Amino acid sequence: MSPQLTLQTPLKLPPEEISSYLEQLWSDDRPGNLGSNTFCLLVWQPSWIEQELVRTGKLSSPILGSQRAEVLEAARNIVVEGDLPHCTPPFDEAVQSFLSAKDGNEKGEDFRGQHVHSAISNLQPRRLITLAPTLNRDHPLETLVAAYCPLPEEGGGQNACGDVVVLRGNPSSINDGLGIVKSLVPDDLPSWVWWNGSLDEATELFDHLARSPRRLIIDSAIGNPSRCLDLLLTKINTEQAVNDLNWLRLRAWRETLAMVFDPPERRECLDHIVQLDIDIEGSHPVQGLLLAAWLADRLSWKHNVSTKNQSGQIFAEFLRPDGEKVVFHLIPLPVGRPSVHPGQITGLRLISKNQGDQKKGVCVILGSESGECMRLEAGGMASMDLIEELVPDQGGPVEMDVARLLSTSRGTTSPLLEAAAPIAVQMLF
Repeated sequence: MSPQLTLQTPLKLPPEEISSYLEQLWSDDRPGNLGSNTFCLLVWQPSWIEQELVRTGKLSSPILGSQRAEVLEAARNIVVEGDLPHCTPPFDEAVQSFLSAKDGNEKGEDFRGQHVHSAISNLQPRRLITLAPTLNRDHPLETLVAAYCPLPEEGGGQNACGDVVVLRGNPSSINDGLGIVKSLVPDDLPSWVWWNGSLDEATELFDHLARSPRRLIIDSAIGNPSRCLDLLLTKINTEQAVNDLNWLRLRAWRETLAMVFDPPERRECLDHIVQLDIDIEGSHPVQGLLLAAWLADRLSWKHNVSTKNQSGQIFAEFLRPDGEKVVFHLIPLPVGRPSVHPGQITGLRLISKNQGDQKKGVCVILGSESGECMRLEAGGMASMDLIEELVPDQGGPVEMDVARLLSTSRGTTSPLLEAAAPIAVQMLF
């Protein structure tokens, strides 16, 4: 499913005229009014690296704010050109820093907020508000508005079912325009904030947008790990609905591991786990910690102690309900072509030893590919029952993940994430 344009060319209006224009657009006396009654989505969409690629002439296409193939490939080329470590994720801050130091003043059309991905438009949001900060520090605030609807071949018609509003300008002018945003969010509809950027940036603006009762969509793979987990836990403790795309991407790992122990003859092994090893891409540990925390919560393990060495490996010790120890090891691995999302899990090894019956020892290995399974096999577990599974890749546009959250969430945080986040924080700090 590809992005689509709005029904009309966005109209550039003075900020003070937007509210009245939208009121006229959705006035009850207009014939054929098909304004949807669903939700409002606010999106922070800086797209810094895409903007830098255009500015430096490395990318000739318009700025759309999406992680499409040509942007991804251009960013990977910068990793090579900048002689950055090959394990550098394509949208890492190091890529942005290298580009920002290069000369260039190429201009590109900025369509951020004007393209509505069909996965999201099919949900018929009433209003999409995009905050699009620019690299140009002298750029004044621009406000644009347009109507949109799903394309006819995707079930839409000729009448608008929602509208898009774009606030574009330098970060300072975006901050100055936050009062406009407040007036544009309907009080009678659920509102979501999708922070489509690093959790380290524009923290004051984030705090302003992410006020309860707005529901949050964040990605704990982007930003300082401590900041990511601390923010996640804070929102959980204040009972504000928060959805983590990094947690969502763990679904295949959790489901595969659960299926391994679904047969009745294997369930007893869960009571005798002594070791858990998780391999991740690069050095961002949050996803690996969340998976270990989920398992610890499900099996009622109590966190005892954690340490971290100079190479970034994290060691933790848990106590099982019977008082026996479980050793956890999180291992960062340099990979030559890392995922778009930092710190993705590549493999897991879980060892169960029944002291009363040594023949019941089990070693479970999950891998994102067969090569990772082979690496984890080299652990001296030949005497154990070996269970291996490949975890299916659920890769896809981030908009698809956001649409899945918007369509399935009831406005509350996942209970499993609520239980796992505090344990993940204990392992990191």
